Amino acid sequence: MSKKLAIAIAAALLGIGGGMAGAFAGNCPGNKEGLGVSRVVEIDTTGGPGFGFEHYKAYDFLAPGEVVLTFDDGPLPQRTVPLLEALRKHCVKATFFPTGKQAFGYPEVLRQVARDGHTIGSHTWTHPNLPRLVKKKGFLEAEKEIESTISAVRFAVKDSAAPFFRFPQLKDSPELLDYLAKRNLAVFSTDIDSFDFKIRSEKRLISRLFKVLKKKGKGILLFHDIQPATVRAMPKILKMLKDKGYRVVHLTAKAPVSSLPKYDKELKSKFKGRLANAGGRPMSAVIRTVSGTPPPGEQTGTGKN
Repeated sequence: MSKKLAIAIAAALLGIGGGMAGAFAGNCPGNKEGLGVSRVVEIDTTGGPGFGFEHYKAYDFLAPGEVVLTFDDGPLPQRTVPLLEALRKHCVKATFFPTGKQAFGYPEVLRQVARDGHTIGSHTWTHPNLPRLVKKKGFLEAEKEIESTISAVRFAVKDSAAPFFRFPQLKDSPELLDYLAKRNLAVFSTDIDSFDFKIRSEKRLISRLFKVLKKKGKGILLFHDIQPATVRAMPKILKMLKDKGYRVVHLTAKAPVSSLPKYDKELKSKFKGRLANAGGRPMSAVIRTVSGTPPPGEQTGTGKN
């Protein structure tokens, strides 16, 4: 296959072209130094395509200098909320891969992620090594990890949930990939892992990230929105991306993810009281500070329900 034909096929699958991308390019009202979004890519997830050259090499859709920002393991109010603020100031859009446990624990934070226009995938309920889980307890346990999370994310953000999935620890297997393909869930690995779960120093995190990025020239970047160093470093990272001429690509899905009725029912049964008390109203519509200074969570309409 020629390189031109390969690019054409990838462009067709990903929906690259005119459309809405141009509307975002360099558009950051109120911040002339904002990084913004240079291009929006729509992904048709039919058949479970894989992205991120660490594991999946079929679709090389990023041009030199383009990066995709992704965040795993959240949401967590004290971390995700300030991270969202940094992204908002730079008019940057990212892709979040929350765990089901955190998504159901902090649905209003995840709703803020959705309101800010970010893409939301899923990352299993408790973050296990799925191939190892299958060997120990059988495939059904891995299915529960995947599907319960999709149900929890959809409970929080409804059709703002995308059919995007990332394996915990980036550990997959042919059996699991086949299941995701049948469910039409796109699978995301990474091109550049920040290792922010190991690197506690903000300075070292930034230094290593840009050293690797300079070498590779582009890529899907993996962070965790629950890591303190990442939250502290993100304003500087965004500024440096801008200063060094990198461009952010925002990934979107052609259609929202669909949950399975079986797991929707199990979620409602297991958390019946919490679902009843939630009432479908955001915390900002229920609680408002009328005297004194509100906490950061209330200022952005976020908090634990």
